Amino acid sequence: MRWMLDHPSWEMYSQPARAMRTPAGTWLIQATPTYRPVLLDGGGPPPRLDIYDPVTLADLHLPAGLARALNESAPVQRVGNADLWDALATAIIRQVIRASQARTMYRELLDTAGQPAGLACLPPSAEQILAMPAEQFAGLGMAFKCRPLHAAADTYLRCRDEWVTMPADVLVKALQTVPRIGPWTAGAAVADHTGDFSVYPYGDLAVRTWARRADPATAWPDDDPGFAALWRALAGPHLSTLTALTLAWGDQRVHQPAHPRNPAH
Repeated sequence: MRWMLDHPSWEMYSQPARAMRTPAGTWLIQATPTYRPVLLDGGGPPPRLDIYDPVTLADLHLPAGLARALNESAPVQRVGNADLWDALATAIIRQVIRASQARTMYRELLDTAGQPAGLACLPPSAEQILAMPAEQFAGLGMAFKCRPLHAAADTYLRCRDEWVTMPADVLVKALQTVPRIGPWTAGAAVADHTGDFSVYPYGDLAVRTWARRADPATAWPDDDPGFAALWRALAGPHLSTLTALTLAWGDQRVHQPAHPRNPAH
């Protein structure tokens, strides 16, 4: 079993760690072989663990290189982001810019406004983001993120009780009522929160890049709509699993620590 560590809140120790809010408590999660989250505060159930197994794709007619790459991977486990606000804020930070730049930006925000929680930090809450002035965002190199994050925080605080009851596809549409939230941001946020990657913007550059890297012999479409149409046809009823496993395949090549930190230092 492998961990998918795509979310930028993971602290890359030898056993990566992440703090997360749930509706009832705060948890520390470590990427260990056995999922044993530690309750830091409050109560309630721990964050959900999702499993994506390549065996599920056995009956699909995938291009040979992609099938081989995904089948060589162990099943992937990923913690669903129980904090819908953080999922939305993370997707906003990822807008327009490169993934590596977004990760750096998120980490700087975490270092500046995060709350220490065991081996990791909790991201700033919606209330904290609303209280941050434009000058503070500018100091972090995030001036252009101030308005969309403020708008999202304000709407989230008013609508969260309704949002958390919605199915994934309905929530994607609801999030797009927030100023500066489009289909890409909404889909990425909801996939992070629910673990349903059928709503992820699977025609985007990330999925195209990893599909092409896993299977360079296939003539993958270069445009979002063309790739998305082919991807849907290949995936059939397993769109979420195929998308998640492809992103996880890429995640293992980018986000796993080559020189892991030691939490004792």
